[in-house]
Amino acid sequence: MASLIGYYSLIFGFCTSLLIILISIKNFKNTNVFNTRIISLTFLQFLFVVISFLGLILSFVNSDFSNQTVFNHSHTTKPLFYKISGTWGNHEGSLLLWLLVLTLFIFLFLLKSKEQIKKYRVLTLLFQQIIVIGFFVFLIKSSNPFSNIFPVPIEGLGLNPILQDPALAIHPPILYLGYVGSSIIFSSSLAATSLNNISKEWAKHIKPWVLISWIFLTIGILLGSIWAYYELGWGGFWFWDPVENVSLMPWLALTTLLHCILVLEKRLVLTSWVIILSISTFTLSMSGTFLVRSGILNSVHTFASDPERGLFILIFLFSLIFLSLFIFFSFHKVENQNTKHFFWLSKETSILINNWFMMYFLSVILIGTVYPIFLEVLSSEKISVGPPFYNKLIIPFLIPFLLAMAIGPKLKWIKSDLRDRLYLILFLVISLLLSGLIVNSLDISFLTNTILITAAFYLFLISLRDFFMNKFENLSQNVAHFGFSLLILSILFNNIFSTEVITNLKIGETFHSEKFKINFEKIEQNDKQNFKSLTGKFNIEDQNGVIDVLEPELRIYNQPNIVTSEADIKTNMITDKFMTMNLVRDQEYFNIRYQIKPFMIWIWISVLLITFGGIISLLKKKYEN
Repeated sequence: MASLIGYYSLIFGFCTSLLIILISIKNFKNTNVFNTRIISLTFLQFLFVVISFLGLILSFVNSDFSNQTVFNHSHTTKPLFYKISGTWGNHEGSLLLWLLVLTLFIFLFLLKSKEQIKKYRVLTLLFQQIIVIGFFVFLIKSSNPFSNIFPVPIEGLGLNPILQDPALAIHPPILYLGYVGSSIIFSSSLAATSLNNISKEWAKHIKPWVLISWIFLTIGILLGSIWAYYELGWGGFWFWDPVENVSLMPWLALTTLLHCILVLEKRLVLTSWVIILSISTFTLSMSGTFLVRSGILNSVHTFASDPERGLFILIFLFSLIFLSLFIFFSFHKVENQNTKHFFWLSKETSILINNWFMMYFLSVILIGTVYPIFLEVLSSEKISVGPPFYNKLIIPFLIPFLLAMAIGPKLKWIKSDLRDRLYLILFLVISLLLSGLIVNSLDISFLTNTILITAAFYLFLISLRDFFMNKFENLSQNVAHFGFSLLILSILFNNIFSTEVITNLKIGETFHSEKFKINFEKIEQNDKQNFKSLTGKFNIEDQNGVIDVLEPELRIYNQPNIVTSEADIKTNMITDKFMTMNLVRDQEYFNIRYQIKPFMIWIWISVLLITFGGIISLLKKKYEN
């Protein structure tokens, strides 16, 4: 019954979209007053999608295996929390969640844009409804979450065990809030371009939506990174996995757009940049959906699906791109020639330079992600692009990027000079000395690491100074930039000071190294709700005689029958001690991986600081200085 209600609610929601479009077109042509019935219909559309989504949740909770989506991704022994999160832990359910957020955002947009002109509101709604209808058609025709099975199976196939985790349960909804937020920016920018309404007032109006999308996308990426760190057992925070990359690319575009919006608020410049970035951000979000849902990418957290589904998204995406480019080239008027030139030493120029760097980083990640796909299509040759590729192309440009990020905020709008900024030179010297001392004491590449650490320290010290000297002036910018400098330093020190040991041990054996010894004490076995647990107990003693007890775990799930490795992590404010164990096939040995990862917690804290900077900016009522 829940599935039936959910399916018909989806149909009714689609019909409401068609009705909204008809009334909106009539309202756009015939009157200067916004038809309030449109808001009521938009709420009704949202309500239908909510009912549909609740219908799918109830089907999972009740283990209704007559529903094919439930059969493929659930099981009666699965805990209730993961039955609910399993609703969006699959292809069909995740796209229904996309649709839910799409309809919610356009309803909220109409409520929050009452002071805007009627034609702008109606056009934004029309562009958004084109996207909404695309998802309705996709769900109803090729990815129906309410397809039936007959005869009804007794049991389901179960959810992938590595997806049965609290962080990953909340990661997709938050990430989708970021992705779908970019659709409002996209629709709004197309509407404003069509009406030649790209202005300071429009920038002020759209900026909160940019910030909301950016904040949710940042938190979503953070949760995914934390999950991958402790769940996959790789012992790191970022692996340049293709699905990680497709979430990072719209974040880079959105960050660039946010800085351009700040300039547009002050001066009527960078209008072309703003429109292009608005289109690019949404395009990258949709491309990520296409790459993940089509099964093209080879990743631990893609959803293997019928490629025909990906083809639908691809055609739909190209249609949206063609529409947006047609509107851009047909309606956009370049800003006045007298206002678009910048003095070489100004805040506008610094933001533009940083935007060029961000676009370069985005291009590198895009090439590294899609090049293996095209190579396989053209030559049937499979390759993987890993950290060495990204490090070689990104790190050299990260250095001037950090320096520009440190100096840029100290400049003034329109025209500036640095005669009263002598402390910038002093901090550069201090940063160089600090990095030289650190690198000189280590057996690592001197030149590259010295310059990179210097640039990171430089941004860190200048951001830290701003906290004490400027008090609450530009607080959001100071917090976000300080968080970014802390992130870069934490990543650098994490890479430089990390220690790893991989060995095979039997129960009762001890591994010795120069810095510590690992004693494999015992194994404990326990039966849980839907898996058996094998928990190892290891005593790790360092040079100072300090003993840590780590208890990594193996989980043997009953449905699907999969063995997963659960890391045990001891965290303090300086270091993470990380251990995983795996069975060695047909032997009594266990493969043990022990890592010491300095400054891991500061990576998470720094991203939270960056996000907090965005939240402060969202809550502010006046412009940044």
